[in-house]
Amino acid sequence: MIAALWAEIASPDFVMLSLPPIAIGAMAAMACALPGNFLLLRRQSMIGDAISHVALPGIVVAFLLTGQVASVPMMLGAGGAALVAAALIEVLRRFAPIEPGASMGVVFTTLFAVGVLLLETSNTADVHLDVRHALMGSLESLVWFEGAAGWGALLDPAALAWLPPQLPRLALTLAAMALFVRLGWTALAISTFDPGFAAAQGIRTGAMSALLTGMTALAAVAAFEAVGSILVIAMFICPPAAARMMTDRLGVQVAWSLGFALVSAVLGYVLAGYGPMWLGLSGAVSAAGMIAVVSGLIVLAAAIFGPRRARSGMAGGASARA
Repeated sequence: MIAALWAEIASPDFVMLSLPPIAIGAMAAMACALPGNFLLLRRQSMIGDAISHVALPGIVVAFLLTGQVASVPMMLGAGGAALVAAALIEVLRRFAPIEPGASMGVVFTTLFAVGVLLLETSNTADVHLDVRHALMGSLESLVWFEGAAGWGALLDPAALAWLPPQLPRLALTLAAMALFVRLGWTALAISTFDPGFAAAQGIRTGAMSALLTGMTALAAVAAFEAVGSILVIAMFICPPAAARMMTDRLGVQVAWSLGFALVSAVLGYVLAGYGPMWLGLSGAVSAAGMIAVVSGLIVLAAAIFGPRRARSGMAGGASARA
């Protein structure tokens, strides 16, 4: 099995058919995991869930207005929908007598249902914009046909120009997430663990929370087109949750979460493509679905074997150290 897998990696077909989707899945997973750590500690993980769902109606509206599946209108539509959702969640949180989790649930289920209805009642299936792609994305189709003659193509600027556009887009998104966490580390950590102390130190906790929500929306929107809402939700929650059970130090937790996200993407894609064959079955399964399954299994393993598994209040930030 290992020899066959190594032979597959060494072949030109791997660079053409498998390397781009693996890289895209890994970058999407890590880009979502970075803000997901702070959402988890703030007990706001459902914000990532909500934003990943509401990207759907924004994308459909953008298509209906422009009549084409183009990256810029889709990103603008999804981003606009995410901002609307964030505003509605904040309005309900402030003025409705319901707890914050309920306000998120109301907003994202309603807007996602609107998106599904728009898909079902408009002629979008012909352009590969349907409920199935919204849920599971199109990771397997993000291949590198032009110029990918082997591993040497990675050093050929002419060949690199033909990479799937989702790859550089997610690379920039991951870089933006890393820069945001690096530059805002102190303010994020203090406002997450002790908002009162943060306010006393002059940190604008409301603005920091809004900025975190905005960066979460950016990650969700960038990843949604490639991997769908199922994987986006899993990556916001599962790697940080597993990492939280491995340590009580924030920096180490973030590093663990990135490692778990990377392992989930690579192992999940391999199992989706080759797992059925190894079991004597034909065909393959959804890559995004398998990556989400692997990330869930990592959380289960961390819950059973992680050194911090028995600590109460896993998501609470007060007991963690920056």
